[in-house]
Amino acid sequence: MNSALWMTMPYIAFTSFVLGHVWRYRTDQFGWTTRSSQIYECRLLRMGSPLFHFGLLGVFGGHVVGLLVPESWTSAVGISEYVYHLMSVTLGSLAGFAVVTGLGILLYRRITVPAVRRVTTRNDKLMYLLLVAALLTGMVNTLTNVVATYNYRDTVSPWFRSLFSLHPAPELMASAPPTFQVHAVIVLALLGIWPYTRLVHMFSAPVGYLLRPHVIYRSPDLKRPGSHRYSKAWVAPEAPPVRSKWV
Repeated sequence: MNSALWMTMPYIAFTSFVLGHVWRYRTDQFGWTTRSSQIYECRLLRMGSPLFHFGLLGVFGGHVVGLLVPESWTSAVGISEYVYHLMSVTLGSLAGFAVVTGLGILLYRRITVPAVRRVTTRNDKLMYLLLVAALLTGMVNTLTNVVATYNYRDTVSPWFRSLFSLHPAPELMASAPPTFQVHAVIVLALLGIWPYTRLVHMFSAPVGYLLRPHVIYRSPDLKRPGSHRYSKAWVAPEAPPVRSKWV
């Protein structure tokens, strides 16, 4: 069971995450979007979206440092375990509360606004369920770590890094507290379905706007027949015919 959970399942999730994005990009570029519902309601969206996204950046940054940076590295630069623990709990709690609050507003909006609720798919519901579960279990681990100090960098972090070195150590994760194990399983499941949900927009950037043709806005010339038919933005307007002076 430990090998299946902490060695096989992570590689299945990582493979689905990578190949799923490649498949999605090759077959569904027009669906590579958040499927924005701003047109239906914007007041709650303006409150919840910044809280969720900026808080999520903090949560992601904390996980990168906590999982990928060994304890020996932070000790080498003069950051003791006590200072690291204090910073981790404080900043992690602030970022976590921002994410949970923002997601709560967005879920309230999706449930209570009929137009937004109608465009919510089954895929969205599964994604939201796993996302809420991942955030809540993460907050439980952060808040309980305030009173019951557990150094996850002795077990969870080495296990996570061992997956990328292709020498997995499932016994490390097997010795972690149950709440950390549940959180890890939920996050792996979320990574596995990530490419097939609206979460793919995380890898989108409006780089194409820098290279696209200029958009030309014209007012219709009512004196010319057919002037209501606008040309494409990258096609130069036709020059008026030149009449010879001999005509």
